[in-house]
Amino acid sequence: MALALTRGQQRSRRIVAFWLLLGLAAFVLLPWYYPQNLSLWRALPGVFGSAETASAIVQALQHGRPWLWIGLAGLALCAAGWSLPAGRLQGWLWVLGAGGALAGLLASGFAIGATGWSFETLNAWFGELPGGQFGIGLGGALLLPALLMLLGAGIARLGYFRGDLFVAGAVVFCSALLLLFVALPVGKSLIGAFVDEGGAFSLAALAERLGQDRVWGLGCVVGGVRCGVAWNTLFLALLTATGTTVLGTLIALLAERSHKRLARPLNILALLPIITPPFVVGLGLILLFGRAGLVNQFLEWAFGIPPTRWFYGLFGVWLAQLFAFTPIAFMIMRGVVQGISPSLEEAAQTLRASRWQTFRTVTLPLMKPGLANAFLVGFIESMADFGNPIVVGGSYAVLSTDIFFAIVGAQYDQGRAASLALILTGFALTIFFIQQRVLGKTSYTTLTGKGDSGFAMPLPEGVRRACTGLALPWLAFTVIVYVFAFIGGFVQTWGRDYTPTLAHFRTAFDLQWGEFGLVWAGTAWNSLFTTLKLAAIAAPICAGIGLLISWLLARTQFVGQKAFEFGALLAFAIPGTVLGVSYILAFNVPPFELTGTALIIVLCFVFRNLPVGVRAGTASFKQLDKSLDEASTMLRAGTATTLRRVVLPLLKPAVVAALVYSFVRSMTTVSAVVFLVTAENELATTYIIGRVGNGDYGVALAYCTVLIVLMSLATALIQFVVGERKLGRRGTQAH
Repeated sequence: MALALTRGQQRSRRIVAFWLLLGLAAFVLLPWYYPQNLSLWRALPGVFGSAETASAIVQALQHGRPWLWIGLAGLALCAAGWSLPAGRLQGWLWVLGAGGALAGLLASGFAIGATGWSFETLNAWFGELPGGQFGIGLGGALLLPALLMLLGAGIARLGYFRGDLFVAGAVVFCSALLLLFVALPVGKSLIGAFVDEGGAFSLAALAERLGQDRVWGLGCVVGGVRCGVAWNTLFLALLTATGTTVLGTLIALLAERSHKRLARPLNILALLPIITPPFVVGLGLILLFGRAGLVNQFLEWAFGIPPTRWFYGLFGVWLAQLFAFTPIAFMIMRGVVQGISPSLEEAAQTLRASRWQTFRTVTLPLMKPGLANAFLVGFIESMADFGNPIVVGGSYAVLSTDIFFAIVGAQYDQGRAASLALILTGFALTIFFIQQRVLGKTSYTTLTGKGDSGFAMPLPEGVRRACTGLALPWLAFTVIVYVFAFIGGFVQTWGRDYTPTLAHFRTAFDLQWGEFGLVWAGTAWNSLFTTLKLAAIAAPICAGIGLLISWLLARTQFVGQKAFEFGALLAFAIPGTVLGVSYILAFNVPPFELTGTALIIVLCFVFRNLPVGVRAGTASFKQLDKSLDEASTMLRAGTATTLRRVVLPLLKPAVVAALVYSFVRSMTTVSAVVFLVTAENELATTYIIGRVGNGDYGVALAYCTVLIVLMSLATALIQFVVGERKLGRRGTQAH
């Protein structure tokens, strides 16, 4: 035991030494500020030179920025603690050193801008500064995480998190990420709800904005024309969450508990909507159900019913959201259905329970966490959706579209937009707490360390008929919509000239052989390469952070855990347009000047898509017995080793869901990044929007076809690389 303890202490000392050395190198050898007009490689040779490229130690010594010394002082205090034996004194030195350095550097970063003090009050108190500072660069970007990990190590040494340095560091690091990239930008945006037109804090201004009849009116109930946008949004979200959860569950049951030959085509068809830019779905539905769509034309031809705009409104938005968000519920529920232990169902049948009784009393209750998570994600996705209501909503107003018009309209009322965003956050918070009450502290463990080679129970006849009668027609409808979208890129002009052509593909993706080799002559290549690069960077980061957060929520207990979980979901409760504007407001000034860079787009991708990875991981973790973790720990494996060797292989469905969702959503997102793109960082969706705005639908649909093919290949590659979870089961019992 003494030997094991010594090894653990040695491992901890090596980890802390690594973070100390990384922090010191970042402080001394790397540019502290982000060079305004230089690349990193051109800035590195000047780390001991000018104020624009110098490291932190040179900035403090030669360029009049003494507040940076606090970083070196914190590292010195942590180094002093490292030389001591493990104990509370060591923990206090690490907490004081790392925490003090973090607080000092961040306070000076927010207080001192490019020209001096950022607040007039500080200028009056301390006088003018001779110079300011720009946003942090590579040096600061590495020192801050190093200090966070040292702070986590100190907290663990004080006895919290059972002394586990990995768990403490993970909680501290993930909390900092959520505070910086979710709470800070959203808070900066929402604070406008409490500010009146003169810029002063005013609760009366908030009450006036929230109390309008357009927000909470009940005219549709008492005989009026319409209800307020808040009630519209809530009703639509409940309808969508219920529909997507039911359809996603039926498709998952059909894929996992029906004939195995249906599993692959069902998986492909169910995932098609998620790999499509959202406006393509709206366009396909309009071609079917719009005023000039095939359905209206058939009704006029067959029954003499004149075409109308009946599709635009609540029904149209609900149908489009079902189409868009059912795949998310399917990916969550597929992993849950896979994880249900056949031995539990066999035990029920051994006790003479029928298939229906077994499904109702055993299978369905074990699916409860997945159903709750799928409902929560569907509800929040519906509230935050912007593309579908703007395309097919007609006169049915919802909060996301009202927020958009408040921001980009002629009125530019940021206060009204922030007030409506507060309502969205309140709805999300309410459904979150309801979900927690429904799940409670019940155990849903189905995967333990014991062998499980039972047969998965065939579906009861009534459930099988429901799956076949609802899921298969829905998937057939999916095929029809995609046929329309696919054909649109191969005809000259949809609706007028149906002559087959490849001209749209040549315009976007032309390749020529020039004097110096291959020339990417198409107009879409630049946006495609940029989108692929940024999405490929964001997807593994998003999946990794999401699964780490879900593991912390499922396997640890700490103060503020509920707030921590809601922070991970908050990005879904905010419409994409508001999140994009929030990022501009938060990261346009020191200490984090990211506006106009590719990094801000990657960060928006990561934290916009983070909740799906968290929910998918949470649903899977609730099925894993903690004895698996404990057995690994008893065999002297560290927490990180247990995660890598034991837990992660059992989470492959959640890993696939997080990777696929984050990648394809990064490829197809519109509203969250429409304010963040630049000429250098044009994305596929902004290119397509430009073509649609110019009426060039053929090129837009051709580009969408290419995106669908590329993301289908990427999805298959992710599933191949991650692989399937091996549970040692013999398959589905024959009927």
